[in-house]
Amino acid sequence: MSDPEAIVSPGGVGFDINCGVRLIRTNLNEKDIAPLKEELTQSLFDHIPVGVGSKGVIPTSAGDLEAALEMGMDWSLREGYAWAEDKEHCEEYGRMLQADPTKVGARAKKRGLPQLGTLGAGNHYAEIQVVEEIDDERAAARMGIDQIGQVCIMIHSGSRGLGHQVATDALVEMERAMARDGIHTNDRQLACARIQSKEGQNYLAAMAAAANFAWVNRSSMTFLTRQAFAKMFKTSPDDLDMHVIYDVSHNIAKVEEHMFQGKPKRLLVHRKGSTRAFPPHHPLIPVDYQFTGQPVLIGGTMGTCSYVLTGTDQGMEETFGSTCHGAGRAQSRNKSRKNLEYTEVLDALAKKGISIRVASPKLVMEEAPESYKDVTQVVDTCHDAGVSRKAIRLRPIAVVKG
Repeated sequence: MSDPEAIVSPGGVGFDINCGVRLIRTNLNEKDIAPLKEELTQSLFDHIPVGVGSKGVIPTSAGDLEAALEMGMDWSLREGYAWAEDKEHCEEYGRMLQADPTKVGARAKKRGLPQLGTLGAGNHYAEIQVVEEIDDERAAARMGIDQIGQVCIMIHSGSRGLGHQVATDALVEMERAMARDGIHTNDRQLACARIQSKEGQNYLAAMAAAANFAWVNRSSMTFLTRQAFAKMFKTSPDDLDMHVIYDVSHNIAKVEEHMFQGKPKRLLVHRKGSTRAFPPHHPLIPVDYQFTGQPVLIGGTMGTCSYVLTGTDQGMEETFGSTCHGAGRAQSRNKSRKNLEYTEVLDALAKKGISIRVASPKLVMEEAPESYKDVTQVVDTCHDAGVSRKAIRLRPIAVVKG
């Protein structure tokens, strides 16, 4: 950070700024929801707007958007869409303080305004999952997971069109800055700027605002998920123990202190398609997880299992406290559409006992398990390498997608 040559790269963050995963627990068991599974899946689909052009149901004015960009989850809390304890279990407490809404362009705001509280499309989803295996009972207990078959909800989404536009605008600005400052890269998508330059500072302030938007987005969908469950079970979300276990980001850059070449150093750590995985006793993780390490949420793809890992000291030393964020694609979206049949994918999900609601049929092929690497192999690799530890495996029983 203090090095005048240090750079920030939007490509090292990604277009969907603060795309991330949130896990909500319940005190329900799989047998409690078995008779209602189809209705519950439909209720979730009805409550959460999904798909490419989806519009949010939470009323949002231009003033609300400005406040959300600046305040992150503090806005959700103020407006009654989040519980106070949700913030405690969120990376950065759901708010990057360096956010400056004035650095977010008008087009980005226009794209973001109708999309607050929407799931979007692509690999984003809301899943009802059940605990299939507990590898670390102590860590699981701290998260409120104490039985096989316990029901959780996983929400995977990001900053929608707003974050995409922030990244696009920054890449254009940075190409000009590179020409001015004599910086050369071998790929346009790796365009960058000196951190201390006007372009670098503008991007970091806009990226932080887009990250805040993403946390508000996931908080809004948490509110809608709690409503869907409360209506179905005719009780309150509180009585269903619908607490956020954790909310982790991928596609973000953050200033952190790490040991580098034997000395502590402040670094701007870019995590594109990776997840922060801080170890036990780290000051930036919640009190609840001080003895177990930060929960790390690894989402599977449609029809495959997901994992909760915990951060390790070894990961802190070797990967700047980072681990995988998911499986990664094995074949392109185009290839998936050509090679897979819509009905075959749906039949395979039905055989596994998975209910599905999806806004776009072509998405079913693009997001089929065959389109991705094996998430278990990816997680096992990170576990065996010691950069994160397996704690819980979750199996999907219902999927809602764009």
